[in-house]
Amino acid sequence: MDISEILNENRVLLEMKAKNKREAIEELTDLLQRDGLIICRDTFIRDVWQREAQGSTGFENHIAIPHGKSSAVVNTTLAIGRTRHDIPWETLDGSGVRCIILFAVRLEDQNTTHIRLLSQVASALADDKIINLLLEEKSPQRIIDLFSQYAESDAC
Repeated sequence: MDISEILNENRVLLEMKAKNKREAIEELTDLLQRDGLIICRDTFIRDVWQREAQGSTGFENHIAIPHGKSSAVVNTTLAIGRTRHDIPWETLDGSGVRCIILFAVRLEDQNTTHIRLLSQVASALADDKIINLLLEEKSPQRIIDLFSQYAESDAC
């Protein structure tokens, strides 16, 4: 599965207003709900926080990958948001977060599609060039293309 199949420009927000983790998760959840992919905002947010309680989803290099496996998700997808300022978040390298990739996973997909998507995103984020572009790129479509192109080149 290619990220471009489940992500569109409506779910990439490059000027987030969030000042903290809670606001970031809520702001990205709102994008998903507006696109009809979340049927109950409160249930989904609760499920994201349950996952956060198991261990932080902060990556490194200003990236976080929170996710919720939830009955409130209509179709497994993700939303990507970016801020101009660091958001306090527990990360592997102690950096603040400026890019959040929120996974919304249907319960039926938690052991299949979710694992493939998470692997694809994590592999891309292992490339410093991708991270730099992700933190600087000004086009939502180009953000989507970064992950799609990486998946294509990684498959060869």
